[in-house]
Amino acid sequence: MFQMRAYNVIIHIAGWLIFLSLPLLFMTGQNEGRQILSILSSSYYWWFGLCYIFLFYFHTYFLVPQLFLKKKFIGYVAILVLLLVLVFYVKPFDMLFTNAPRAGGTPPPVGDMPGMIPGLPEVFEPGGPPHGERGNQIDIISIFLFLMVIALSLAIEITQRWRITEQRVSRAEADRANAELSFLKAQINPHFLFNTLNNIYSMAITKNENTAASIMKLSNIMRYVTDDVTDDYVSLQSEIDCIADYVDLQRLRLGKKVRLEFEVSGELENKIIAPLILMTFIENVFKYGLSNHEQSVITIKIAAEQKSITFFSRNKIFPVIKQMDRSGIGIVNTKKRLEHLYHNRYFLDINTDDGFFTVQLTLQG
Repeated sequence: MFQMRAYNVIIHIAGWLIFLSLPLLFMTGQNEGRQILSILSSSYYWWFGLCYIFLFYFHTYFLVPQLFLKKKFIGYVAILVLLLVLVFYVKPFDMLFTNAPRAGGTPPPVGDMPGMIPGLPEVFEPGGPPHGERGNQIDIISIFLFLMVIALSLAIEITQRWRITEQRVSRAEADRANAELSFLKAQINPHFLFNTLNNIYSMAITKNENTAASIMKLSNIMRYVTDDVTDDYVSLQSEIDCIADYVDLQRLRLGKKVRLEFEVSGELENKIIAPLILMTFIENVFKYGLSNHEQSVITIKIAAEQKSITFFSRNKIFPVIKQMDRSGIGIVNTKKRLEHLYHNRYFLDINTDDGFFTVQLTLQG
């Protein structure tokens, strides 16, 4: 960021040095190098430079962002016309060319003045043309420079805004692609599939009456994950159905020392949510909140309110023999998706106080 700003400053300085050197090259000929210092010491020279520098930055940092980009075109054009009229009457280049020191200390002949429309009376006396005669001339170069400065300012600003927009779009698309790839590949833990299939196998061996229902729940989850979550948002009811099937399958491996509190409340109809945005937190509950030796309570609550959806989970933290980095990666990806899909419309609080892992998430509608 600092290097980019320094680069822009250098470009601006170099551009203005080139611009300010043009009058010197135009007004000094061969063997008149000493005259440059005299021109640089002239107040008319600095008035000329500051006039166009002011026009450039006033247009770039005020007129364009405050009027042009906000589509206030009437005010934008009105101010530009006013500035053009001021340049027309002030005649910065004419003042510089007429009053700057020249070889021999004499001003230029009227016929040699640049930017003047020929055909008007040319009355010249020692000391310069009468003020009334000069007032009738049109300083074409000053007007041309005005138009060039405004056009250059507008082109630079629009190009810069376009590049920023393109970068944001590209970054958003890349983040979205990475997030989709991450949750499609990793949201459903492979160990959950293995454990669930083993449990269903055991149920089948013992001819448990819930075997067919468990297979259907697993099928629903896999179909939802692979086929139904291609959009940014899905119905809240569909998401809750998937979560409920997931929780029911997890119940198959819960021991007597684990008490599960799963609660869904509120009106689910006509509400949408980002798919699988809650699954990472729910998966962590069952990964870290189970123990075969200690009593534990797992709490999962989802509430659909009028303008928001709230999620709460809480579980005691038990050490995992083979900890995997996937959990941390899943939470990081979920945070990225939240920032992308619910920017400034969500609240997330995760803490591990007193040996409990607690998640509170609120999504604004």
